[in-house]
Amino acid sequence: MFSGLPYEYLLGWLIALIHGLGTIAAVHAVLTVRTAQGAIAWALSLFFMPYLTLLPYLVFGRSRFDAYIAARRDIDRQMHSAVADLDWRPWVEATVQPGDAPAYDRLAALPRLGRLPCLGQNRVQLLIDGEATFAALFEALEQAREVILIQFFIVHDDALGRRLQALLLARAAAGVQVFFLYDGIGSHALPRAYLQRLREGGVEVHAFPTRGGWFNRFQLNFRNHRKVVVVDGEVGFLGGLNVGDEYLGLKPPLAPWRDTHVAVHGPVVAALQESFAEDWYWATRTLPPLLLPSVYPEESMRCQLIASGPADAQETCSLLFVEAINSARERLWLTSPYFIPDEALFSALRLAVLRGVDVRLLLPSRPDHKVVYAASSLYALEALRAGVRVFRYRPGFLHQKVVLIDDEACLIGSANLDNRSLRLNFEVSLLTVDRVFAGEVAQMLERDFSHSRELVGADRKQAHRLQQLGMRVARLISPIL
Repeated sequence: MFSGLPYEYLLGWLIALIHGLGTIAAVHAVLTVRTAQGAIAWALSLFFMPYLTLLPYLVFGRSRFDAYIAARRDIDRQMHSAVADLDWRPWVEATVQPGDAPAYDRLAALPRLGRLPCLGQNRVQLLIDGEATFAALFEALEQAREVILIQFFIVHDDALGRRLQALLLARAAAGVQVFFLYDGIGSHALPRAYLQRLREGGVEVHAFPTRGGWFNRFQLNFRNHRKVVVVDGEVGFLGGLNVGDEYLGLKPPLAPWRDTHVAVHGPVVAALQESFAEDWYWATRTLPPLLLPSVYPEESMRCQLIASGPADAQETCSLLFVEAINSARERLWLTSPYFIPDEALFSALRLAVLRGVDVRLLLPSRPDHKVVYAASSLYALEALRAGVRVFRYRPGFLHQKVVLIDDEACLIGSANLDNRSLRLNFEVSLLTVDRVFAGEVAQMLERDFSHSRELVGADRKQAHRLQQLGMRVARLISPIL
C-alpha cells in the first residue's frame, strides 16, 4: 500500500505513464529525427517497446540537439575568425587548384561542400595495415622539433598505447609542444593514470567533449571519430587506425586486422591542421600552434580534405559519398567495415550499376558488432541483387575505409558507410586526384579481393528464415545504431 492505493493500482498507473511517455517520445521522434528511417525506427520501438527504448531515446535519440549544434557552430565561427587573424589561409592560396582535371570536374559539388580548398603540390604515401602505419607515424614523431598535434577516437593503455605515451613524453621533454586530443566516448576505458602521466610530462591533454546544456552532457551520439596526426606542419597522417594492440593484429578472433592509413606532405597538411584546430578549440577555447613548411613538395598531386560533422549546414559526409558514387564512369570500388547506407547512397549505387560502372563492395566476413553485422548483411544481399559485386574479406577483420573512383580519384579516411558516420560522428576524409596513387590503391584492393569470397545469388537463398528475420530486425533499428 502507498497513499491508500493498492500495489496493483500503482503498477497500472506506472505502466500507463510509461506508455504515455513512449507515445509522446514517438511523436517527438517523428518531428525531430533527421531521416525517415531513423524516425520510423524510433517511433515504432518507442510506441511498442517503451520499457526498453524510452531511456535510450533520451540519451541517444535526439539526433539534433539544438543547443549542442548552436554551440558548436558558434565556436567554429570563432575558431575560423581566429585563424583568419593569423593570415593563415592566404599562405597556401598559390597552391589552390582549379577543377580542370576530369575526375575532379565530375565532383562538381566538392568546392562548396568542403570548407577546405583543393590544393596541389602534395605527396601522399599509402600505409597498409598497422605495422607500416605505426612505423611511419612513430618515425615522424621521433623527428618532431616544434609541434605535435595528435588526435584519436580510441586509445588503449596496452603495449602500443604505452609506446605512444613514452614517445610523446620524450618529445615533450625535448621541448616539443605536444597537443593530445582523444574522444571521451571511444576512449572511455583509458585510465586516468595514463592521461595524468602525459600531463605531468608536459603534454597538453584534453578529451573531446559533449557540450551544449546540462542535459546534453549525457548525450553520447556526437563522437569524434577522426584520427589525425600532424608533425611540425610538414607531415600529416589520417585514416582508419586507432591506437591499440588489436590494430596491429595482435588480438584474436579479429586478427589479423586489415586497415589503411595515409601519410601526407604538402599544403593539404595545413587543412589537416585546421581540422584539428577546430576540435581543439571546441575543447579548450584556444588555438594550437599552426605551422607551414618553408617549401612544398614538387609533386603535382591534388588533394582536398573534407571534414564532416553533425554541426555542418549540410549533411557533408552523406553528400560526399553520393557525389563520389555519381561521379564514377568506369569503376567504383568501396570498402568499409559497416554497410548501412541511407536511401540516397543506396540509390546512387544502383544507378552506378545501371550506368555500366564496375561497382564492387568489400566487407568483413567476421563481425565485431553482431547487430550491426546482421543489418549490414541484409544491405549487402540487397546490393548483390542490384548488381553490385559484393566480397567478404576472409583473413581477418576488415576496418579500412577506402573508395576508388575510376582510374584517378580516391577517398581515404575515417568515415564508414553507416548512419553514424554519415550524420552523427565527426569524420575526416582525404580526396586524392592522381593516376599513379590511384593505381597503388587499385593494386591494394585487388589483393584484398583475391583474399575474399565473392557473394553469389545462392547466398541470398541460403539465408534461412530465422537469419532473414534477424537481419530484418537489425535493419529496422540500424538507423539508431
